[in-house]
Amino acid sequence: MSIKLVISGCAGRMGSRIAALALGDSMFSVAGALEAAGHRALGQDLGVWLGGQALGVRIASDAAEALRSADVLIEFTQPQATLEHLRLARQLKKATVIGTTGLSGQERAAIVEAARDIPIVFSPNMSVGVNLLFELAQLAAQRLGPAYDVEVIEAHHRAKRDAPSGTAKRLAEGLAASRKQPVERIPVHAIRAGDIVGDHTVIFAGPAERLELTHRAHSRDVFAQGALKAAQFVATQRPGLYDMSHVLRAS
Repeated sequence: MSIKLVISGCAGRMGSRIAALALGDSMFSVAGALEAAGHRALGQDLGVWLGGQALGVRIASDAAEALRSADVLIEFTQPQATLEHLRLARQLKKATVIGTTGLSGQERAAIVEAARDIPIVFSPNMSVGVNLLFELAQLAAQRLGPAYDVEVIEAHHRAKRDAPSGTAKRLAEGLAASRKQPVERIPVHAIRAGDIVGDHTVIFAGPAERLELTHRAHSRDVFAQGALKAAQFVATQRPGLYDMSHVLRAS
């Protein structure tokens, strides 16, 4: 039996790739497709919107209606929409995958609270390579110690609203924890230009040498594939807050 997905932000850069890959995978079916009120995609068939054949799934803004027939909600939207959809998912006991970035501390706390009642995978980046980068950066910080300066540089397309990225913030948090210092002491630089999918580099600069750890995403499919892995994982979990390290260990 396939896992029934509701994809929020289905007409966006990430949502459309998640939908396209899900439609090509027998493990999943798309039970609902959500977009913001007033979006030009509303009322259109999802398959036609994606450039294929009609699926009988209309793009809508009524999250409560869409979620009733779903197993998993996938959220790659804006913080306000994510929190509203999460509230509904919690009421309806629907597992959720959240890749939305730019969340405030209070909004992140709301996700932690909701995880008391439903299983949630929450990660700023669902790429396998980036999640390995998190681990490698922390290991390097521990081994190199305070003799090495460390900075984070990230680059994304010009339309990305939040800066620095959630991934860069997560890298900085891990580095700060490894070095036992405030996260504010880890400089983070953000570049917004062209159509860059996503680059992240951690630089360790010490006496007479420099170490750089870099991940470059060549396509949004790497994030979409990760989101579907997360959906497969979270569909069978007990309530709780999970991240991609849990997903990858279970793969």
